[in-house]
Amino acid sequence: MTVGTSSAPGARGVPRPSAARHDDLTGLGIDPDELADGLVVADEHGRVICFNAAAERITSVRAADALGQRLEKALPLEDLEGRRWWQLTDPYGGLAIRVRQPERNLLLPGGHEVLVTARYVRAEPLGPVRRVVVSLRDTEARRRTERSHAELIATVAHELRSPLTSVKGFTATLLAKWERFTDDQKRLMLETVDADANRVTRLIAELLDISRIDSGRLELRRQPVDIGAAVGRHIQAYVAAGQPADRFMLRVEQPLPDLWADPDKVDQVLSNLLENAVRHGEGTVTIDVTASASPREGEETGTSVTVSDEGPGIPEESMNRVFTRFWRGSKRGGTGLGLYIVKGIVEAHGGTITVGRAPGGGAEFRFMLPVGTPAYLQ
Repeated sequence: MTVGTSSAPGARGVPRPSAARHDDLTGLGIDPDELADGLVVADEHGRVICFNAAAERITSVRAADALGQRLEKALPLEDLEGRRWWQLTDPYGGLAIRVRQPERNLLLPGGHEVLVTARYVRAEPLGPVRRVVVSLRDTEARRRTERSHAELIATVAHELRSPLTSVKGFTATLLAKWERFTDDQKRLMLETVDADANRVTRLIAELLDISRIDSGRLELRRQPVDIGAAVGRHIQAYVAAGQPADRFMLRVEQPLPDLWADPDKVDQVLSNLLENAVRHGEGTVTIDVTASASPREGEETGTSVTVSDEGPGIPEESMNRVFTRFWRGSKRGGTGLGLYIVKGIVEAHGGTITVGRAPGGGAEFRFMLPVGTPAYLQ
């Protein structure tokens, strides 16, 4: 790691000496305090000459107290077996061919776990160590990611178990006792198998979407989208499935700007928001489609869609968790992944989505999309 170093004459790659302040380590024009990772640098005598703001935050040690101290005193690290790490590694007196220490979990006083990487800077191969550069990372973010992955696996396993058990049970029964069932009974069991198979398919599709969103690989195939007509199709599907037509109110402001978006992804967003309103809300579900200011810089107009209901709404303390994985609200059911995916799709379009309280007291979701006009049409 060479950020914040500058070369001295006759010593290629060796930082120039500094007495106390890490401001002297900005030869590359980068302030160490701007780094996200903790940075600790010790000179050829093993005394700390750089202790950036992230290192202060991670270790709870003030830079003023660390600068000038021996490295092992300013940064008293132990391995997971309680052994003092600097005595084990001996950067200044160890093997002359060693140039770094790979990342590993170590403990600060009080048992706080950190990820540590060290780099040994020498003026020449096999020469004495001129600088020890230490990078520190807090493990909390990694632990959150690991917990999230574990929760995702547990949720998927739970959600798959129920439909697959049903599919297996009905197919095994039909194969073993086909002759004993009437046509109506067979049809009912096959319809159940079909519904459970669709449930598994939806779950797999959600997992693929999450994978693409998290990795930034969600592909959009932009086409002209009539979003008012798209909302109308979803309402017609609910009415055909038995919902009363007067439960829905669609208001489309004219004229709307031409919207270029991925129609399948927009349908997915509308489907999730309307399903939430129908399943968890009460009263009239109102959908407003209007022109709005574009959420993307450099564009003047965009399209806004607001979906609101007259139900109990979302508690204030839960508002900031609505778009996180596994949030299900007060009513259980589903994987809790739908709104997380909705947010990912909207943001992949360059848009924004918010949640609040509707005028009627229920939940109100509002997403805004830039018009997304292709460059060749501008």
